[in-house]
Amino acid sequence: MQEQTNIVFMGTPEYATKILKALVEAKFNIVAVFTQPDKPVGRKQILTPSSVKTYSEANLSNVPIFQPKTLRDEAAAAKISSLKPDFIVVAAYGKILPKTILDIAPCINLHASILPKFRGASPIQSAILAGEKMTGVTSMLMNEGLDTGGMLEFAYTNCEDKMAGELFDELGDMAGELIVKTLLNFKSLIPIKQDDTQSSECKKIQKSDGLFSFNESTQEIYNKFRALTPWPGIYLESGLKILSLDIKKDICIGDKIGEILQVDKDSFTVGCKDGAVSIKTLQEPSKKAVDANSYINGKRLNVGDKIL
Repeated sequence: MQEQTNIVFMGTPEYATKILKALVEAKFNIVAVFTQPDKPVGRKQILTPSSVKTYSEANLSNVPIFQPKTLRDEAAAAKISSLKPDFIVVAAYGKILPKTILDIAPCINLHASILPKFRGASPIQSAILAGEKMTGVTSMLMNEGLDTGGMLEFAYTNCEDKMAGELFDELGDMAGELIVKTLLNFKSLIPIKQDDTQSSECKKIQKSDGLFSFNESTQEIYNKFRALTPWPGIYLESGLKILSLDIKKDICIGDKIGEILQVDKDSFTVGCKDGAVSIKTLQEPSKKAVDANSYINGKRLNVGDKIL
């Protein structure tokens, strides 16, 4: 079956690359790859291809790569239709598919959470921010809504203490396995309607989301740290970025929010709303990252001083 199944693949970041790779290894016939246009990156604004494009150029030399600025013109739908795909597989592509494309073939999206709770652009970060214990991947049929289509299959994993970067990698691998299973079982799968009352829409992460305060609870700070590292990172109003952080249990802080409670060999402990956090690495705006002791010594800080 795999060798006769034609797939148009749409995706952009590393998460999507893992899914494309799984399809290739399972011998599905990739007839075209759609990915976002190359984007300027870094201070020098060097035009950089997406992860999916880089992989495709290296491993799918005979497969055409398309990078349209929009899918809403007739040319995109006509091109996809001419390829006669059996399925259109979508993973973190970054563009909404119009009805003209949705009608060509079953469009299956690999959404990086268990729907319907976290629909939208940042399901991995949103699950961590919400303190979820479990997350996973949903394979789903696409419709004109935002992640509102019928759910096909699920894969689950624990996420209690995982960083967002870890989850992106893990869920990408899981999604690769899931799409192969979904395509092989497609004829026997009955789509499950989503319960809209259980849904929320998670927005694209902004730099401003990384702002935090020691007036927040230890769990809120820890969840922000896990969800928003490496980008945008978490930082105080002064711009001081916290690069390494953990919850410090069993510490009574009284009214010492934001104060240094103790200094250890490789970290220092700061009081929060309901406990304390341990900090190992920090970075001031426009400066290099430093370890906790270098920061403390450089600022001449001691127990009782505040971190601003």
